[in-house]
Amino acid sequence: MTQSTFSHYFPHGLAITYAIFWAILAVNPVMRDVWWAENIPLMGVFALLVVTYKNFRFSNLAYALMSIWLILHTIGGHYTFANVPFDFFTDLFGFERNHFDRLGHYSIGFYAFPIAEYLTRKNLARPVIVYLFGLFAIMALAAGYEIIEWWYAVLAGGEAGIEFLGSQGDIWDAQTDMLADTLGAVTTLILFYFFGIKPNEQS
Repeated sequence: MTQSTFSHYFPHGLAITYAIFWAILAVNPVMRDVWWAENIPLMGVFALLVVTYKNFRFSNLAYALMSIWLILHTIGGHYTFANVPFDFFTDLFGFERNHFDRLGHYSIGFYAFPIAEYLTRKNLARPVIVYLFGLFAIMALAAGYEIIEWWYAVLAGGEAGIEFLGSQGDIWDAQTDMLADTLGAVTTLILFYFFGIKPNEQS
């Protein structure tokens, strides 16, 4: 397989690999009701990327970055984020809680890259606005998701609500999660500055 062929079919292979991974972790999750709550956004994002592929193909780097959140969130949905086997990391740094959810939130920020890429290639905004919009879009999404978590925790109640909220006793959980989202966005916007696709360029 030539490099150009690999590059062309990279999103297809990534999609098939993720779909198989998702199907495996859909079997016997720790809590099925929490699994549904966690996986509805996953299915929505994945379906959106598939449906819009013919109209707008993101770069391979953008697809790779977006897949990280899909993978991490799929794992979190299977085990519930607070119970993902992440002891090696917790023990390594002497943490008192499981920080896998922080990693998941950090990866949400990676979607700032495709946002910036879309705006740039469509010539919808000037460079400064591209970066600011990518950052603020993720920050708004982070705040909105924390509100949704709160609503679900109240409505579901009991163990399902606690597991979906995933605060693990941290009173600053929502704020820390939003910070992780924001840092992920900053990281990938820096990446976009150096490696992002510019207008009229093709992946």
